[in-house]
Amino acid sequence: MSVSAELGELKQVDLAQGTVRYRERGSGEPIVFVHGLLVNGDLWRKVVPLLADRYRCITPDFPLGSHDPALAPGADLSPPGVARLIADFLEKLDLSEVTLVGNDTGGAFCQLVAVEHPQRLGRLVLTPCDAYENFLPPAFRYLQLMARLPGSMFMLAGTLRMRFLHNTPLVFGLLTKEPIEREALDSYFAPVKQNAAVRRDLRKVLKGISTRYTVEAAERLRDFRRPALIAWAREGRVFPFEHGVRLAEAMPNAVLEPIDNSYAFVPEDQPARLAELIAEFARFGAPAAA
Repeated sequence: MSVSAELGELKQVDLAQGTVRYRERGSGEPIVFVHGLLVNGDLWRKVVPLLADRYRCITPDFPLGSHDPALAPGADLSPPGVARLIADFLEKLDLSEVTLVGNDTGGAFCQLVAVEHPQRLGRLVLTPCDAYENFLPPAFRYLQLMARLPGSMFMLAGTLRMRFLHNTPLVFGLLTKEPIEREALDSYFAPVKQNAAVRRDLRKVLKGISTRYTVEAAERLRDFRRPALIAWAREGRVFPFEHGVRLAEAMPNAVLEPIDNSYAFVPEDQPARLAELIAEFARFGAPAAA
């Protein structure tokens, strides 16, 4: 569960799938931030303070392995199920004209929200994330294989107890240029290490991942006519810059903004630049399609 006071007050909402905790700071038009696997709302702890003076910043801890509490045992955590969960979260909070911001695996789920449940969206922001045939990226597909083995999530939790691995290429070293500080790392890994039900949720998510969802979503994004910002790192060790280009070309009202000196976790490596781009985009949006 996220612990960063910079994200604001801790709240929770009860959905059909279970309880989702989130933090909220600021007022104005809503921006909802979606993280990826094995991180939580703390991913955005450096970005939210730069936006909260103008926008209502909402950072949920979605059930991707760093959440607490776990969801109901019967919750659908396939990619369409997670997209439905995000849409239900927006509906429960009665949000409209939302700027939805996704990173890493969360960006793939945001693409599914955009094509399946766009009703409450005003804008879409994709930072480096899974797309096309890159869901999961090759460097992390071992997690999908592990999820099919009994007891594998308990083994993963044991590996994550080895703190010296956290900022290596086996965990986050391919995703961020600078080491992530210990407080954030502990918030990411404590739930999966301590809670068998959280490990169950993570396993369900991993078993459901398939490139067919992102390939299909990319085709359908051609019909997504709301403004879209693709804020993509040029240095694509996991998520190629070419995928950002393709996504920007696929959507009729999209703009591409390259980000330098960053890997996939742009909120970690370049939070000020990302906040600047989101603020400008939320204010003006992308050019209208012809």
